[in-house]
Amino acid sequence: MANTAVSNVDGGPLSHNLQGQRLGRKGRGTRERILAATERLLAGPLDTPISLSAVAREASLGMTTLYLYFSDLTELLLAVLDPIMRSAEDRYIGDLRRRWPEEELAGHCRRFVEAYHGFWEQHSRILHLRNSYADNQDPRMIEYRIETTRPMIGLLVKQMDGDPAAILSPSFGMATTLLTAIERLVTISTDANFPSLMVEDPKRHVQTLLGGAARLLEIGIKDRRTAEAMARS
Repeated sequence: MANTAVSNVDGGPLSHNLQGQRLGRKGRGTRERILAATERLLAGPLDTPISLSAVAREASLGMTTLYLYFSDLTELLLAVLDPIMRSAEDRYIGDLRRRWPEEELAGHCRRFVEAYHGFWEQHSRILHLRNSYADNQDPRMIEYRIETTRPMIGLLVKQMDGDPAAILSPSFGMATTLLTAIERLVTISTDANFPSLMVEDPKRHVQTLLGGAARLLEIGIKDRRTAEAMARS
């Protein structure tokens, strides 16, 4: 079987195109050219079409050449998503790896929620496309969405002093519910149509919503830490 030209979620190195041909300097350059063209389209006006033919035109390549590297649009979008999702470690995931002290919990919750929202704001279009594809039952986008979300749920469970492997535990349920709610909030608030739905001062409204989400996260973590301590005593 020929090696795929798309890296995995872990960002593994690429060696071949879809025809099984080893990628040399020219091949790697062509692939990067395709990715750069896709990124330019994603950064353009919202009515800019995102399709393989549009990418080929933007990259000044023929469709035959493009198909040497990406079999369809999902595969191409996943390749663009990979480095973006890896950058989430520095933006908001890394802070979750350190247990938040009780006396600093409110501040950490607020910073996490705001950083998560800021990440979505910066990469809004492709993250909305990811969710749209997943909602429309694209199996690869569903899998990718799950694989990039599951570690965050586990880290939230650890913040609650729970066991991330106990997926039927109350802490796992709490972490899943809270993260789902936060993602839904940032999805709505970074939607291009969101400001037009607000009567006035949408930025202030978003900050109010983020404050509410941060408070719920704080309460959820405190509640589960207390329950986990009682269960162990």
